[in-house]
Amino acid sequence: MSSKKEELARSVRADFDARREARKRIEAQWLLNVNFMSGNQYSVLDSRGELTETDKRYFWQEREVYNHIAPLIETRLAKFARVNCAVTVRPSSSDEGDVNTAKLATKIIEATQQDNGFVKLFGDANYWAELTGTAFYKVVWDDGVDAEGKATGGVRIAVCPPYEIYPDSLSAPDVDSCRSIIHAKAYPVSVIRNIWGIDVEAEDVSVLNSDVDGESLRRGLGTRVSKEVKSDYAIVLERYELPDTTYANGRLVIVAGNRVLYEGELPYVNAAEGKRGYPFVRQVALEQPASFYGRSIIERLIPVQRAYNAVKNRKHEFMNRLSAGVLAVEDGSVDTDLLEEEGLAPGKIVVYRQGSNPPVLMSAGSVPQEFRDEEDRLLSEFQSISGISNLLNVSGATLSAISGYALSLLLEQDYSRLSVTTESIRAAVKEVARKILRLYKQFVDSERLIRISGENGTVEVVAFKGSRLTSEDIVMESNSEMVETPATRKNMVLELLKYGLLSDENGKISNRNRAKIVEMLGFGNWEASRSREELHVRKAATENLDMSDEKKCEVEAVDDHELHIEEHTACLVSGRDTLSDKSRKIINEHIRRHKVIARLAATAEAQSAVNIKE
Repeated sequence: MSSKKEELARSVRADFDARREARKRIEAQWLLNVNFMSGNQYSVLDSRGELTETDKRYFWQEREVYNHIAPLIETRLAKFARVNCAVTVRPSSSDEGDVNTAKLATKIIEATQQDNGFVKLFGDANYWAELTGTAFYKVVWDDGVDAEGKATGGVRIAVCPPYEIYPDSLSAPDVDSCRSIIHAKAYPVSVIRNIWGIDVEAEDVSVLNSDVDGESLRRGLGTRVSKEVKSDYAIVLERYELPDTTYANGRLVIVAGNRVLYEGELPYVNAAEGKRGYPFVRQVALEQPASFYGRSIIERLIPVQRAYNAVKNRKHEFMNRLSAGVLAVEDGSVDTDLLEEEGLAPGKIVVYRQGSNPPVLMSAGSVPQEFRDEEDRLLSEFQSISGISNLLNVSGATLSAISGYALSLLLEQDYSRLSVTTESIRAAVKEVARKILRLYKQFVDSERLIRISGENGTVEVVAFKGSRLTSEDIVMESNSEMVETPATRKNMVLELLKYGLLSDENGKISNRNRAKIVEMLGFGNWEASRSREELHVRKAATENLDMSDEKKCEVEAVDDHELHIEEHTACLVSGRDTLSDKSRKIINEHIRRHKVIARLAATAEAQSAVNIKE
């Protein structure tokens, strides 16, 4: 290996070590959050930023954990899971070609999300964001080739925990504000050899590990989450550098150990305005001013959780004194060891020294009302900080007294309190969709087949080129899906049916609306078969795409000529500025053949009717 490569590898390693040292205290806070979530709630950060555990001050102290953080985070995650991940590409103009292209782009995004299991990735990203405050999507292109040499690659999406992402500045407000980003991930050395074909030396790598041992259970610490050292691994460092005067297309350097695995320009044209950028999309739970990483709601709940554990344990200690009692005995009057071991069991005979005072129970009073009041106040703080209401715990009698409108207002209020996090989730999903389209536009330079879901759940195979994906205007449905429940939607559909808003002017419900209604009522898609008219419209639209690429299409006897002529004419009129002369000539000739065959069919039908009358 040349000295230049060695120097580059050393510089990347030194850069990574400096960034890791600068982020040390932030990682300690993340580890504290994870421990509180898992129930190890007697963990603290010392003056050096290291995670330690506190011990009992007295042997008799109660140290139970009453974990309210976990159910609150799980409730938030359940609400965020109802955010609709589906996106829609808005056409750049009202031109029919742009409308069809936007529909195709929407289907491509949907197919890519399904191939990558985006629902699970979406849940993982929300989980990491709630734990640490930040999560990242990584959207890359996979160059795959089948046995026949055809390109089968596509977009691959992964979720990166914040532990793996190192910006050049911790005060950068977002990903695009960084000049360089390092993605550090541990791989087995065998995997590195298989991917890059280079042998690297193994090193000790720290990874998170959850451990429940007897000592943790005995001390009431719950699950301890700490860092574990693994061998036979190596950290692969991918340093992405934005374009500058030295590197016009940016630079990507991949290093493992002391070896350079790859050096070249940024591989993806995935930024706005056709520029090269990072493959990362950032999602935060709560924005933090002048910070690259967001803030977790757990950080605000930790002081309340500590206070709640203390109040609960002190309260139980008080109740233990009331139930077991505190004995006062005269020195030397009884066998204190036996009395301490057995206590004052019912029917027990206490033998004490003649002339001395018998053992007596000291008055412990009653549990102070302040304990109950403080416990209620802390529970209220849990709800106000987390943004989760206590509606599910309201008694049936109280809940029945609340009107449906008032209940919907309370649910809407809950949604508004979570809207800051929800908007970050939506922005991340939309940016992932944009990067999907940009990668297909960059790498699919020849016609490619892709399986997409058609109307009413059918599967279709369509051909497209990346150059056709011209629009990147991604939108999401803005309805408050976290407030709407399946029962709410069913009632809404039934109300619309009641008032006839889903029927046409003749009072009939179309096949498409009928299938949609059945689906919204929760009975699945019973009417998967499309109407004959829809099939012909789709076939004509496919022919329009082929003829726009100067390909001839034959007129078939089964075609609905009237519908085909209408669709082809719309394509010809709307694409007057984009179609080539040859394409316009092909479409005109195709329309003429439809008219001729339709006229011949009409003549034959009329002649057949005359023959029947005769």
